[in-house]
Amino acid sequence: MRAGCEKLDMLRVGEQVSPFQAESMSTEQSPQHVAPHHVAFFDTTLRDGEQSPGCSMTTQEKLTMAHALEDLGVDIIEAGFAMASEGDFAAISTITQAIRKPRIASLARAKQEDIEIAARAIQFAERPRIHVFLASSDLHLEYKLKISRQEALDRTGESVRLARSFVDDVEFSPEDATRSDRAFLVEMVRIAIEAGANTINMPDTVGYTTPEEYGQMFREVRERIPAVDEQGIILSSHCHDDLGLAVANSLAAIQAGARQVECTINGIGERAGNAALEEIAAALYVRGDYFGVTTSIKLDQLYPTSQVLGQLITFRPSPNKAIVGQNAFAHESGIHQHGMLANPLCYEIMTPTLVGVSKTHLVLGKHSGRAALRHRLEQLGFTLSRDELQHTYYRFVALADRKKNIYDQDLIGILPDPIRERRQEPVAELD
Repeated sequence: MRAGCEKLDMLRVGEQVSPFQAESMSTEQSPQHVAPHHVAFFDTTLRDGEQSPGCSMTTQEKLTMAHALEDLGVDIIEAGFAMASEGDFAAISTITQAIRKPRIASLARAKQEDIEIAARAIQFAERPRIHVFLASSDLHLEYKLKISRQEALDRTGESVRLARSFVDDVEFSPEDATRSDRAFLVEMVRIAIEAGANTINMPDTVGYTTPEEYGQMFREVRERIPAVDEQGIILSSHCHDDLGLAVANSLAAIQAGARQVECTINGIGERAGNAALEEIAAALYVRGDYFGVTTSIKLDQLYPTSQVLGQLITFRPSPNKAIVGQNAFAHESGIHQHGMLANPLCYEIMTPTLVGVSKTHLVLGKHSGRAALRHRLEQLGFTLSRDELQHTYYRFVALADRKKNIYDQDLIGILPDPIRERRQEPVAELD
């Protein structure tokens, strides 16, 4: 794998070292300097997220998204997979020259040509990272790669050392970690660290694990490899949502000592998607008393960033999507609406403005009660007596049984003429 590396010295980024000097460099100094209770957000919307059907982006669209991610405060942007295509290479290179605050990473298989091309793609980055991955499960080794465990271990060390000859910041991922033999996984991680990896990501590649199992894997790796804590190696989670557990598993990893979390905006990604960045960030904030960690995420940019992505790809989040779905801060039930009008804390654990949503929406429908109807009519300038409200409410329920969406024009239409005539000014807040 070392053959021909010397001719790439002019492309090396970070500290200028030869491939042979890199082998002897101490891995005790992590270039990340992450505080013990700080969780770094590694956003892979532009790489793993873009791999899902309907999410492909042009170079300019990727750059637009990268700016939004920078404004959001993510710590690392995985800008793409340089070896995948000329377009991916160009997008990564463009992003490295425009985005300066987050680290910029390129994914690479544990192959010489992948790592060399990744190094070229990120050569202009302020803080470059090469993210190397190699399967660790017997299933992948036998059927996909057709190599032995020993060959996988040898390739791990060689590829990480090569990546370290280009950059100081190298992440290694044993693909399909959660379905790997634990002893073999630990040995692969140990070799990656000895070769110079600063970050070890242990992905739940196929969304197979549970929170308790995933957390235990992180605890066991820390216990069996003292160098993780002694050298400040960052452990990272990367979870897919095949069983709907991606966010829960990611939070379990954080509880077990992971200090980097890999995720995507709106949870886009392969198959059922990745862990949703906005859900993890909100959970760590709202339940800060429980998790006790800090992040650099600017929460009021979560919804705007979600909207940017929705404009770039072919679909938006499901309406009931947590944090950023259009119903996340909407209430139709009469009981809920009454509680919200009395005190929003009754049914909202965070304010909509916290995550960048303008306001709560009390949606009028057949489940709504008199309190919400009175509230909206008063916003429209109509004050009703108790009897007038009761009469209007009966007409409203009858309409709601026939019509899925009730608009302000509908509400005004069901008011008796005497009530409408009491308001001479034009209604300005019609939907």
